[in-house]
Amino acid sequence: MPLTLTEKLDSRRWTTGENASVEMTFTLRGTSSDTEALVTLQNSTATSYNGLVRQSIQIEPEWVDESAADGLWNATVRYGLRPPPELEEWTFSFDTTGGTQHITQSIATVARYAPPGKTAPDFGGAIGVTHDSVEGVDIATAVFNFTLRRRIPVAQWTAAYVTGLYALTGKVNSTGFWISIRGDRYEFAAGEVLFMGASADESTASDFVDITYRFAASPNRTGITVGDITGIAKKGWEYLWVRYADSEDATAKAIVKKPVAAYVEKVYPEGDFGVIGSI
Repeated sequence: MPLTLTEKLDSRRWTTGENASVEMTFTLRGTSSDTEALVTLQNSTATSYNGLVRQSIQIEPEWVDESAADGLWNATVRYGLRPPPELEEWTFSFDTTGGTQHITQSIATVARYAPPGKTAPDFGGAIGVTHDSVEGVDIATAVFNFTLRRRIPVAQWTAAYVTGLYALTGKVNSTGFWISIRGDRYEFAAGEVLFMGASADESTASDFVDITYRFAASPNRTGITVGDITGIAKKGWEYLWVRYADSEDATAKAIVKKPVAAYVEKVYPEGDFGVIGSI
């Protein structure tokens, strides 16, 4: 549904004097995402008005229909004499040094060697097979760690928002998640981003609060093969493990451990990352 932004009839409420300001009020229709609603207000309203600078944007839902991706939002944009709180500017940093993962199955067995006259048993890609177990190995794996820093007016810093961030910590994105920095858009599919938590500095001597958000992204995967098991799919933060059973390798005349089943487990709950941009 197309987004529609309409200024209300009772908009532009002025305050004069040393702390001159004006508040513009709007209704926004066409999205169930508070993040999209906030970005639309940021992109569709002026950064200055009659010599005043935009200081804050606040949105409140009147109704939201997630199933239809629709909703009606009330928005207030405040302009004042002080410099803007850089609400539209995010500091972005990242590293791709990744993480580690314990695996018991290789992508492929490159070679097998045995003494003359012997045949090395075929374990179907299992790593570190012993008489009664598969020990596996720790490897480096793709993890995209990134941090966002944001400054907001202290008036928008509420206990409800802090509680929302606390509740979101340790959860993965239930829907697609994206950030835009200097026109570059980083997009992640549902299940790829883990919210590691947030930290902030608040002082009675400042009108602003600086917030740091930490994330880790791991790609969703499809078409995974484990031994003779094919067509496995897992989201980035789901856990794949393999069950092994004894099998006879007639060529090597040995009992080997081979994959007989693969399981994909959900180990992190899902959350609505719209909470992060709900200020």
